[in-house]
Amino acid sequence: MTVEVVGVRVEMPSNSPIVLVRSPDDLLLPIWIGPNEAAAIAMALQGVNPPRPLTHDLFVAALELLGEPLRSVRITRLEDGVFFGELVLGEHGRTIVDARPSDAIALALRAGAPVLVADAVLGEAGVPVEPEDQAEDESEAVERFREFLDSVEPQDFQ
Repeated sequence: MTVEVVGVRVEMPSNSPIVLVRSPDDLLLPIWIGPNEAAAIAMALQGVNPPRPLTHDLFVAALELLGEPLRSVRITRLEDGVFFGELVLGEHGRTIVDARPSDAIALALRAGAPVLVADAVLGEAGVPVEPEDQAEDESEAVERFREFLDSVEPQDFQ
């Protein structure tokens, strides 16, 4: 299922960065990531173009020059609390490369490629959010989600 990358947040009290993706059926999927990947995703979401290419920028440019553009990224499974992903490359999407979801998302944002998440992953780790037409105002929804993040630990997804 194609998802939207909502943003990068810091989970409290552990100060661990997470990337949040949202499915069309209003599930939020928090994925714990490293600080470097969090910075790369946040920069892409904010449209920040560094004066010189960073690693993810360089990789996307190299793929395009080699004729193997990034078509999509997929978050394929969740095992023992670890998310697994893939890059789908090439004109017909026949080349698949194993990737960490955090790197895959950072690349997708730079390449304008869709991010897809397996239904089983969303079913296992997705957090339901009320539809916008029925939800409380945005500040209350954010506060409710922060409370969830304050109470959840990475091992809860094992």
